[in-house]
Amino acid sequence: MVINPGSTSTKVAICKGEENVLQKNLSHSPEELEKFPKIADQYEYRRDIILQWMKEEGYTTAQLKAVVGRGGLLKPMPSGTYMVTDAMIEDLKIGVQGEHASNLGGMIAKSIADQEGIHAYIVDPVAVDEFDDVARISGMPEIKRRSLLHALNIKAVAHRVAKEMNKDVNELNLVMAHLGGGISIVPLRKGKMVDANNANEMGPFSPERTGGLPVGDLAKMCFSGKYTLAEIKKKISGKGGLVAYLGTNDAREVEKMIASGDAKAKLIYDAMGYQIAKEIGAMATVLEGKVDAVVLTGGIAYSQMLTSYIKERVEFIAPVIIKPGEDEMIALNEGVNRVFSGQEKAKIYEEEVK
Repeated sequence: MVINPGSTSTKVAICKGEENVLQKNLSHSPEELEKFPKIADQYEYRRDIILQWMKEEGYTTAQLKAVVGRGGLLKPMPSGTYMVTDAMIEDLKIGVQGEHASNLGGMIAKSIADQEGIHAYIVDPVAVDEFDDVARISGMPEIKRRSLLHALNIKAVAHRVAKEMNKDVNELNLVMAHLGGGISIVPLRKGKMVDANNANEMGPFSPERTGGLPVGDLAKMCFSGKYTLAEIKKKISGKGGLVAYLGTNDAREVEKMIASGDAKAKLIYDAMGYQIAKEIGAMATVLEGKVDAVVLTGGIAYSQMLTSYIKERVEFIAPVIIKPGEDEMIALNEGVNRVFSGQEKAKIYEEEVK
């Protein structure tokens, strides 16, 4: 079973070998999720919905050989497939590097796997850290830049692009742009993700997040007395970006607004594309301009309007390849299959964290 929690939905799949036998996107309304003070508190609610879905589809947990969940904001760690351990669960519950829906993946996977005495796994979590040391310096000694990115999809798509170019991914320099509810722009140097914006608090704004902000004005807002810490954090991640300006996190709805002549919607959408293109340009400098391709992926890469806007501004850097959607469900299943086939050994979190 493959489990991929997102901010407002949980993608689930039953896989047999490499085949995705059955998949469903289980939606959760904002009203349902607002009942839980912390994201980690949602895990039983989401788990029970998954088990009910399995029952309705005629499957039981006894049929499962393993359960794999999307990895979350864990401590910095190398790329790979990891067995979910009690130590990992504790770090997911407390949100050792922050709260995010992906933290629920390992928690739900282990809860279901434990019912049958089988193993639970995660693959290439957002906390994968392959940064160059120079990329960690923020400008303030008390604060380090952190590697928090959409590692799973970025790695999977990079491998696919390399295959289509008849190259090994370790031979290529790519600027990868994952465009979803959060946005990660990553310079991939010879297969390693050597830098990235933290999608929760840096880089371009996205459907739900503010991205980087003028820090002086943000500091004033924090000390204005108008907001609690929790409210500020929600404004930055969850109620920022398109949601803050246009009241929706759905790019398709924004494009409908634009088609109906909404000038504000066009300005905001263009601004998001503008900021994405700027970040791609910045990450090209990390690769010293030696870029084999710029790759646009993620759910919003389906938008021809947005990808055309970005392409016009960055194709001088390198050819632009568009791979819309997310390969996360396939990539999670592939990670476990590599362990089953002996191609890869499952890693233990507490032995690998930095």
